[in-house]
Amino acid sequence: MAGIKTFSFPVRIYFEDTDSGGVVYHANYLKFMERARTEWLRSVGIDQCHLKHQAHIMFVVHRIDIQYKLPARFNDDLVVKSELIDIGSSKIEFRQMIYRSEEMLIDAHVDIACIDSEKFKPVRISSTVKQAMESL
Repeated sequence: MAGIKTFSFPVRIYFEDTDSGGVVYHANYLKFMERARTEWLRSVGIDQCHLKHQAHIMFVVHRIDIQYKLPARFNDDLVVKSELIDIGSSKIEFRQMIYRSEEMLIDAHVDIACIDSEKFKPVRISSTVKQAMESL
């Protein structure tokens, strides 16, 4: 791929996102990153419902390597930055970072697999879908 593709998605922290210590519960960062990847797909014209029901493919998390650097707190405005690192034949690699202003809170590497929506087996990403993803 020529150059890294980046997509930014804003997130506001609500009280429900926090734990008893008043910081964002660790698993919620995974939700924020999932939302960012979903909105990235929408931004390039990919409808996941259409993919599942018409093309019979889905994108699922295969692996996540995450580093928690700093906590987010109630009412923080965050930005999830998703960098498309590589698109393989059936795998997409991302680096996702969550920032509060200039402070990096989360640094994660995420591998997404393309699977058959009925058999749950890996399948190739179509050239049409790849082209849309690379258009960002």
